[in-house]
Amino acid sequence: MQGTRDLTEQLAGMLVDTRKRTLELVSDLNDEQMLGPQLRIVNPPLWEIGHLAWFQERWNLRRITDEEFGPSTILAQGDELYDSMEVHHDTRWDLPLLSREETLAYMQRVLDDVLHKLNTEGPTPENAYFVRLAAFHEDMHSEAFTYTRQTHGLPAPPLSNYDPSVLDGQPTGSFEGDAEIPGGEFMLGATEEMPFVFDNEKWAHPVEVAPFRISCSPVTNAEFASFVESGGYEHDGFWDEEGLKWRDWAGAKQPVYWSRAAEGSWNVRHFDRVGPLRPCAAVVHVNWHEAQAYCRWAGRRLPTEAEWEMAASTRPSPDGGVTGRKPVYPWGDEAPSPRHANLDGRLLGTVDVAAFPEGDGAFGLRQMIGNVWEWCSDDFGPYPGFARDPYKEYSEPWFGDHKVLRGGSWATRARMLRNTWRNFATPDRRDLFAGLRTCALR
Repeated sequence: MQGTRDLTEQLAGMLVDTRKRTLELVSDLNDEQMLGPQLRIVNPPLWEIGHLAWFQERWNLRRITDEEFGPSTILAQGDELYDSMEVHHDTRWDLPLLSREETLAYMQRVLDDVLHKLNTEGPTPENAYFVRLAAFHEDMHSEAFTYTRQTHGLPAPPLSNYDPSVLDGQPTGSFEGDAEIPGGEFMLGATEEMPFVFDNEKWAHPVEVAPFRISCSPVTNAEFASFVESGGYEHDGFWDEEGLKWRDWAGAKQPVYWSRAAEGSWNVRHFDRVGPLRPCAAVVHVNWHEAQAYCRWAGRRLPTEAEWEMAASTRPSPDGGVTGRKPVYPWGDEAPSPRHANLDGRLLGTVDVAAFPEGDGAFGLRQMIGNVWEWCSDDFGPYPGFARDPYKEYSEPWFGDHKVLRGGSWATRARMLRNTWRNFATPDRRDLFAGLRTCALR
C-alpha cells in the first residue's frame, strides 16, 4: 500500500508541477501576446494552453480504447478547437478560441478531474501510463513556450525556480579535446525496465559502431564565430544542396539572433535583451544545415545517434572495448540534479561548456545532458520492429523528413530525459535551443 500511495503522490506531483510551469510561462503575457504574430514555427499561446488541457482530458478522461474516445463532458467544442492533428496550424490564430479566463478554467477543471481519477482508482498501469504521457506532453510544450518567447522577443519568463547560485563554484571557459570511443557492438535504444519510454525509443537492438572520436563538449560561440568570420555562410562548398536552398531563402549570414557590435565583436539577443556574445557558452539556435556547414568548414562531422548514445552511456572495458549495463544518464542512474546539468530553466540560458563536471560520463564527455540539444547526422526513423504507441501521432508522421537531436537543453524538464531519449525536428529549425557536438572524420 505504501508503494501505491507513493506512486500516486509522485504522479500527481508531476501533473501539478508541469501545470505550474505552464502557467508561469504565460502569466505575464497580455492578450495581444497570448496570440502573437502568426509564424510557421510557433503556436499562439492562447491556443496552446487550451490544447494542453484538451490532450490531458482526451487521454485520461475520454479514452475508451487506443482508437476510440468518448465525447468531452467539459468542453463540447474541444475537438474542433484543439486537436492538433485536425486543426491546421495556420488557422489557429483565427479560431473562436475561449478567453484567457475560460481557458484557464478549462485547464483547472481537467486537472482536477484527472487528479480525482488518479486518487480514486489508484496508479493502475493504464492510469500511470497516461498520466505520464500527459505530463511529458505538457513538459515538451513548456519548452516550446520558452522558445516562443525567444522568437517573439518577449522578456525572459518569470520562473520560480530560477537560481543563478547553481553556477557558484562551477568551472568556466572552454573544455577542449576529443574522447576516443573504441566502438563495437552496442545496444541502441531503451529497455523494458524503464517505467515510461516513447515508441521511437523501442526497443534496444544491437548495432555495430566503428571506433570514433567525439568532442568532449559542445561547440562554443567563439568556435562558431570563427566559422562565420571566415566567410563560412558565403562559401557554397560548405553547404549541401538543401542547405544552400535554405541559406539563400533565409538570407542567413550568421546565427539568427546574432548581430555585429560597433567594435566588430558580436552581440546576441536573449529574449528581449541584447548583449555581448559569451565566447565559451555553447552555441545555440543553429539548425541542422548550419551545423553541417560548420562541420565541413572545421573538417569534422556530426555524430550518428548510435555514436552519440554509445558515447553517453558506455564504459571502457579492460580489453579496450566497451562494457557494462547502460546507465540511465551519462553519470549513472541518479536522477539529474543541479549538480549534474543545466536543465529545468533554472539558469534561463546556456552556460560555459566547462560547467557541470559532475555530469561527465565515463569517457569524460561533458554536458551530454542539458545546456543545448545536439544535432545528429541521422534522419529520424523507426527502430527495427517499430510499433506505434496509443498516441500514434507522436513519432510515425515525422519519420523520414526530420533530423535527430539528443541530450536536452537548458529549458528541458529533467524528468523527461535519459540517454535513450530521441528528439526530432526539421533541419531548418533555428528557434530550438539546439547546438552541436562534432566527431573527427574517419
